[in-house]
Amino acid sequence: MGIVVAEPVISADAATRLARARAALDAITDPEIPVVTIAELGILRDVQIDDDGALVAIITPTYSGCPAMDQIADDMGRALQAADVGAFRVRSVLAPAWTTDWITPEGHRKLRDFGIAPPAHVIAAGDARPIHLVRLVRPEQAEHVACPQCGSHDTVLISAFGSTACKALYRCRACREPFDYFKPY
Repeated sequence: MGIVVAEPVISADAATRLARARAALDAITDPEIPVVTIAELGILRDVQIDDDGALVAIITPTYSGCPAMDQIADDMGRALQAADVGAFRVRSVLAPAWTTDWITPEGHRKLRDFGIAPPAHVIAAGDARPIHLVRLVRPEQAEHVACPQCGSHDTVLISAFGSTACKALYRCRACREPFDYFKPY
């Protein structure tokens, strides 16, 4: 017979607070990519009630020096105040490190529709792979990322760093449009 782990029981009031907080936080967009939410990017990790009764919203930056995190925390604070959830904290955690595998399918679609190629290599949850923060490759060795404008794989890396450090700049040879590629981490 297996071990049965009971889920913690939360009060109706706590459940209501969590639901209101989650709804408010799910609407917050990324300040650098305003068509996608922090939940869709996987930055918003969890929303819970702490032992002291405070609501805690947990976020992980896309990389440890991400300049948008202060703005995201401010946006979250305003949203939680407006949602009237009572006492709250926004907590940043660095471990486990954020990975592009946390971007939701809806996030991938929204990035592509906005003109940013989503990360091409997504692995199944629980699978392991090495994390490469910066891939130093010559443009001719770069992977051929599908153009978000026309779908062509005839693309070339222009710069390992695009509009933000988590993106690379590519150009499509077919439609000649430049585009950002969200680098897989």
